[in-house]
Amino acid sequence: MATRLPPVHALSAFEAAARHHSFALAAEELCITPSALSHRIRLLEDYVGERLFIRDGRSVGLSEFGRRYLEVVRAALRTLSDFPMPHRSASAQPRVKVTLPPTFARYLFLPRLSEFTERYPDIAVEVFLSVPLYDLSLSESDIEVRFGAGKYPNIVTEKLFEEPAFAVASPAYLEKVGPLRQPSDLARATLLRSALEPWQPWFEAAGLDWPEPSAGLRVDDLGLLLEAIRLGYGVGLSRRHFAGDLLARGQVVRLFDVQIATPPHAYYMVYERQVKDRPEVVVMLEWLRLLFSGAAP
Repeated sequence: MATRLPPVHALSAFEAAARHHSFALAAEELCITPSALSHRIRLLEDYVGERLFIRDGRSVGLSEFGRRYLEVVRAALRTLSDFPMPHRSASAQPRVKVTLPPTFARYLFLPRLSEFTERYPDIAVEVFLSVPLYDLSLSESDIEVRFGAGKYPNIVTEKLFEEPAFAVASPAYLEKVGPLRQPSDLARATLLRSALEPWQPWFEAAGLDWPEPSAGLRVDDLGLLLEAIRLGYGVGLSRRHFAGDLLARGQVVRLFDVQIATPPHAYYMVYERQVKDRPEVVVMLEWLRLLFSGAAP
């Protein structure tokens, strides 16, 4: 039977927190968020089956078991770090970890990333995905882009951009359902639902006193929502950054001269304040601001 070993990243988090007597300082040293460090400590406590720290308000102290275990952990980490490595002298490449919503990553970030890598070829970029409105805790990434209402306490939050949302449908669907000449004609259409693009604000802009649709297909991913629209499942809301190419090719068409000037959800850049101590993170932040702040469709 294979021996189950404790995760090394949790051991290093434990050693740093014990040395600093602070989760915040340990997280800063390891270039992760305090919440990520707390997660690693909990992971190690689950592994050993004992509490490692005694938490009293803001102060953190080792438990009796934690003091004894710390000696073992330090000896193990010292053995690993002291082992001679052939390429130990090579300097580590600076890297930036970015967490993005899938649609933002696919339509907005990756098509433009070459601009960043050409300008900063020595910085490695690592891209991770998160689900909007669900993955709300800042991960181990340095920078996260979120699609939501922008209410994220205890972290730095900057709005990247917002743009109007409007109704679109495929020509095939319009041929099936008949012409939709005015917003009230949507009463005989199938409205595609999404928590990311609620219909209620659009109804208000169109002068319709209608409730939010509660039946029919629901898709909580903007890219999949647009794909469902293109495939003719019904009428949905989209934005020009995402639907621009399909509109240009005629695969979807815009309906009516109604749009939500200020949608309830927009794209925000969030990060812990201490990541700005790293130059590679600062240049990524500046690049994202320049690229998307006030961006035109």
